[in-house]
Amino acid sequence: MTDEAGASGASGATGADIDIAQLGALVGKEMVSPWREVTQEAIAQFADVTGDRQWIHVDLDRARRESSYGTTIAHGFLTLSLISRLLRDAVGAVGGTRMAINYGLNKVRFPAPVPSGSRVRGRCMLHNLEPIDGGLQATWSVLIECDGSPKPCCAAEWLVRYYPSTS
Repeated sequence: MTDEAGASGASGATGADIDIAQLGALVGKEMVSPWREVTQEAIAQFADVTGDRQWIHVDLDRARRESSYGTTIAHGFLTLSLISRLLRDAVGAVGGTRMAINYGLNKVRFPAPVPSGSRVRGRCMLHNLEPIDGGLQATWSVLIECDGSPKPCCAAEWLVRYYPSTS
């Protein structure tokens, strides 16, 4: 994955941090991350880690011959795993926390592929913020767009639990 200049985060500056006490002000606001390239190297590394070495992801010659995409494509789960990075790129790190926990996903879809070498970015919106025992639970809507594609390559609703610092 490579960095590239792009859109702005919560405070108007890419990668700017936000304090946990300010999260409520983000409800209903869309934030967009910069574009990031999904390289064949990242796809191959993901294939090695997960053991998912299906040819559509790792065999460029065969993909050129047999795939309707004309090249290899990223795994859906690789695309999904980018959500935490794209959200951080769009919103910034949430400060004033002792930890943040990935609590799970309510919905996930992969409407379009991510061809190797494509650029992706995240459109993130905080839909809900509710108190939980000892912290806050955020419901984030994230659309991952692939540059040049009319459809998003991933649409997900992600739950993150933030626990404030005790000091």
